[in-house]
Amino acid sequence: MPGQRSITEAEKLAEAKLGGMPVRHEQMAVVANIYRAASAVRQHLENSVLRESDLTWTAFVVLWVIWVWGESETRHVAEEAGISKGTLTGVSRTLETRGLVRRAGHPSDGRLVLLSLTDEGEELMRRVFPKFNEEEAFVAGQLSDEECRGVADALRRVVLQVEEHGEERRLALLDGAEPAPRRSGRRPKA
Repeated sequence: MPGQRSITEAEKLAEAKLGGMPVRHEQMAVVANIYRAASAVRQHLENSVLRESDLTWTAFVVLWVIWVWGESETRHVAEEAGISKGTLTGVSRTLETRGLVRRAGHPSDGRLVLLSLTDEGEELMRRVFPKFNEEEAFVAGQLSDEECRGVADALRRVVLQVEEHGEERRLALLDGAEPAPRRSGRRPKA
């Protein structure tokens, strides 16, 4: 990306800053590069194939989840999309306004909301996903099919580590306490 430091330069700067600090460099590189790769891929896809359909990454992921899983409760869509229920509310309302998603009450529990794709939403996903997948192939273009399988497998293992042991680790790090509430970046005025 023009005007930004390269990944190689960032790694050299981090190494110089950390000096003799006892850190696990390989694991740090994995996590840093997961973040960098996710950001680069998201930005590329939003500025290319998703832009022509006026979709954000989050909106596309919500559509994808509903497209794959079919009609689903909002809490399940939010969980699968990796977003909060509050974020899903805003995204799903926007998609509903555009005629891509339908919201309906749950037949046996009036507190729950179900989301499904409209015919227009189904058509959009059938049209957009092949283009999206072409960009996935572009993004992974320097990797062989075998390397793609290896990277995908390694990333699955990272996700499984957090899913299977993350809560236990968090409890140990916080001595069993709940995490402090998240704060916005704003601080109260004195």
